Amino acid sequence: MSNIKIAPSILAADFTRLGEEIGAVLKGGAEYIHVDVMDGRFVPNISIGVPVVQSIRKSFPDAFLDVHLMIDKPIRYVETFCRAGASHLTFHVEADAPENITAALEKTRAMGVRTGLSVKPGTAAAALEPWLEALDMVLVMTVEPGFGGQKFMADMMPKVTQLRRMLDGANPGCDLEVDGGVDAHTAPIVLEAGANVLVAGSAVFGREDYAAVIRSLRGR
Repeated sequence: MSNIKIAPSILAADFTRLGEEIGAVLKGGAEYIHVDVMDGRFVPNISIGVPVVQSIRKSFPDAFLDVHLMIDKPIRYVETFCRAGASHLTFHVEADAPENITAALEKTRAMGVRTGLSVKPGTAAAALEPWLEALDMVLVMTVEPGFGGQKFMADMMPKVTQLRRMLDGANPGCDLEVDGGVDAHTAPIVLEAGANVLVAGSAVFGREDYAAVIRSLRGR
């Protein structure tokens, strides 16, 4: 697959050296920087927010910031994160009523930021169907969202394949991203299922050679 994109998740980075870490994975060949935002309500954890996105954008003006909002009622913060420097904003279909999800997507697009929707492991692919034509990316969680370092859920691969098939019919240019337990062993399974954007946290950060790890995720 020629359009594979690797998105290291800074949730696994050394936050005392965050700028250095981001610079290293970009130099190592990563296309995206994945930023996990958690509110302690939608998921049982609290991570980072707007100031970190602003700081990354200031230090890396050309980086593609793949911002994943694991928050309740994301429409409240769409404009703030867009202004902070998100290149792409993904939120969860489970996080609000359908009309508010639609409004949040419209607001994101109006601000010139790419749009995405995500589903938790327990949510069927069909839940995304009303919005597929309006998305730049679909994100399938292969762990329960909220914490890094969890075991990859291989039983999510039929959902990935189903969504790739649905997207090929409704929106062929839409990226399909997988997040959770992705490493050199599981990446080929994810790619075979039809995804082309791989989020990897602990499989990348903390390793000795970021470039080598990123190459291994591509199957090289």
